[in-house]
Amino acid sequence: MPRDIDNTALLEELRRDRQEPDEPAGSRRGWWIAGAILLVVASAAGAALYQQRGKATPVELSTAAPPSSNAGSTAVLQATGYVTARRAATVSAQITGTLTQVLIEEGVHVQAGQVLARLDDTAARASLAQSVAQLNAAQALLAQYQAQLEQSRRDVRRDEELVGDAVSQQTLEAARTQVQTQTAQVESQRRQVELGRASVQAAEVQLAYTVIKAPFSGVITAKAAQPGEIVSPMSAGGGFTRTGVGTIVDMDSLEIEVDVNEAYIHRVRADQPAQALLDAYPDWNIPAHVIAIVPTADRSKATVKVRVATDEKDPRILPDMGVRVSFLDQPAKTAANTTAAKGVLVPASAIVQRDGKTVVFTVDGERARLQPVALGQAFGDLRLVEGISPGARVVRGPVSKLRDGGRVIATKP
Repeated sequence: MPRDIDNTALLEELRRDRQEPDEPAGSRRGWWIAGAILLVVASAAGAALYQQRGKATPVELSTAAPPSSNAGSTAVLQATGYVTARRAATVSAQITGTLTQVLIEEGVHVQAGQVLARLDDTAARASLAQSVAQLNAAQALLAQYQAQLEQSRRDVRRDEELVGDAVSQQTLEAARTQVQTQTAQVESQRRQVELGRASVQAAEVQLAYTVIKAPFSGVITAKAAQPGEIVSPMSAGGGFTRTGVGTIVDMDSLEIEVDVNEAYIHRVRADQPAQALLDAYPDWNIPAHVIAIVPTADRSKATVKVRVATDEKDPRILPDMGVRVSFLDQPAKTAANTTAAKGVLVPASAIVQRDGKTVVFTVDGERARLQPVALGQAFGDLRLVEGISPGARVVRGPVSKLRDGGRVIATKP
């Protein structure tokens, strides 16, 4: 029985709750609408944040390098550039033809005059044979004319001895005229023989053009054609004709080209000692010197091009490698110069402010990492900073939306 009493009491409570005045219907509908709007806004913000995190930001990278030192010299300026080859050539045929052999591969060393490829020489050989035959015919005809001329000269000598007795003056004059005519005929035929020889030489040159040779010693850096393809010294349009067989680079002609801000070009001079640092080998300092300052400025970038030569050759130095050059000068002999600078050099554009801190963004895989740094001395468009290691890849001019952990993709400068 007590159980029945409890159930009855509970039912009574429920009736009282139902009899309590409900909230107005409009108020409950407003709360539902507000909740739905908040849910939509939160979903959109979450989707935008997810999309932003999943989208890679294109960035330009640079390599942090230690400040250079060189036996009592200090860097008065630093600039970035690329390794270039002063002697490089895309080798092509001098005539249009079909390749029958391509004897090169990338990375192969070749010598000057070495055969790189051959063209179909059927037509060239036929043309040479025709020219040789024409020359032989012209030489045979010349021999015939020369024999006739000799006979006519003998006849004139006999007529001159018999003139007045057995030979008339008219006959003698006719014989002399014939000698003059045949002399001109022989001279004309000699010219035909010379023309035949020239035709043979031209045909031999055309035949030689079917053999493509290396113009100088170097390394093959690109193979651009295969046997069976047509090559031509000029583009024929349509994309079916190759204009080159391969590219040769003379590795002994490698040098460095850097762009120096025109505001600092007064710090550079010809034959000035320098030090090069490849992005690929950030711990390898290469002694170098300035070859020349190109006497013109780039109006769009406000820079002047400087040519720099390395003092040592090494197979690790390759064309188009990124490089940083430190231009050196003799320092004053003070105690301050004996202390090595601490930190690494990065482009000034890589240093930004985030939440009141001076930071740079380094790249770890596909993610950007925010690194606080302490600023040091400025070297032209570079700045000495402490807080990151040599060889670290830093983002040049990071955009404001870039955050720690954001995905990035490197673009070539």
